[in-house]
Amino acid sequence: MPNLFKYVEGDKALWAAVALLGLISFLPVYSASSNLVFLYGQSSTLSYLFKHASLLFIGFTMMYGIHKIPYHYFSGLSVIVYPVALLLLIYTATQGNTIAGANASRWIQIPYVGISFQTSTFAIIVLISFVARFLSRHIHTEITFRRALITLWFPVGLMLAFVLPANFSTTAIAFLLIVVLAYIGNHPIRHIAKIMGFACLGLTFFILVAKAFPDMLPNRVDTWISRIENFVSDENNQDDYQADKAKTAIATGGLIGLGPGKSIQKNFLPQSSSDFIYAIIAEEFGIVGAVFLLLLYMFILFRILIIARRASTNFGKLIVIGLGLSIILQAFINMGVAVGLFPVTGQTLPLLSAGGTSLWMTCVSLGIILSVSANRISSRNKMVENEDLQNEVTEGTNPIEVLSKEETINV
Repeated sequence: MPNLFKYVEGDKALWAAVALLGLISFLPVYSASSNLVFLYGQSSTLSYLFKHASLLFIGFTMMYGIHKIPYHYFSGLSVIVYPVALLLLIYTATQGNTIAGANASRWIQIPYVGISFQTSTFAIIVLISFVARFLSRHIHTEITFRRALITLWFPVGLMLAFVLPANFSTTAIAFLLIVVLAYIGNHPIRHIAKIMGFACLGLTFFILVAKAFPDMLPNRVDTWISRIENFVSDENNQDDYQADKAKTAIATGGLIGLGPGKSIQKNFLPQSSSDFIYAIIAEEFGIVGAVFLLLLYMFILFRILIIARRASTNFGKLIVIGLGLSIILQAFINMGVAVGLFPVTGQTLPLLSAGGTSLWMTCVSLGIILSVSANRISSRNKMVENEDLQNEVTEGTNPIEVLSKEETINV
């Protein structure tokens, strides 16, 4: 085992927490898959378990590979990949598919492999990296609102405009994270206030256009409004049905739960393996399991904040905060929906919900965060080695031998 750890760089505690979440995910995914077998006629629950295992393996492989890349490369890469992400969003908006009856085109089909890909999750990672790059380059300089509007906020608004029609909750989360990054990145508060005002006007205009021309975006605005109205009212509908079943599952679980695989509400919750998987976990493992999971995400947040604080560059700090908070905020919203704190949003539970795109993009984000952590640890080790070399010189070691060692270290 120690020989295995030497190939893993970065924050070991974060690695352990993420690996633990991955292992835990097999239990609820396997349990909830019995409902999917009944609904979609798959041969057995093992097929879903093997699919989840393969997706998890690919995700962790991506995370391992990305964490080996020096994180400063992602700064320039965000500018290069931004147009690609934007084109993918445009293509999705015009040619996207609906999955499991969803009334929005959020996915594109990857040819020859039969995998659906949700482009908005990839676009948000690119956008956060793009914003972190801009803010880190201007964190100590004055910038006019006009320049910021053209070079920062216009690209942000353009990308979010293509995410908004298909996924309001993802757009809202991304915009909130970017505002937080702008504040942390020393962007003028007056500029942020103006942008928030423009965002409210833009959202109002979008809603009015969608209402005036309902055939352009069928059911989207009505869906947002109905979810909010039904959250605060007593009317019964599909969203209330899911929320009520989730609450029933949590109440049924009690303190220690019904036991692994013994959930009853998984047979009634349409999204039991993804959007409402937290409710299934609470039913099978009780309040103890649900609270343990909450604390595990809190621990991940704690490690992310430590990595951000110790990052050696402003870009490293900002990208860790942006990507890290996006994972944790998504987890808290998913759990909040399950317990009735938020209206139904469609956000999955990172690293636990079944599904490829969300899992993979979470692993990509964690890979970048671990890359920042690995760079800091590598820099610290080099400082220690240089101090040892200086001590050798002070103690009278042959300078030619010390120079040879120093050249080897730099290589």
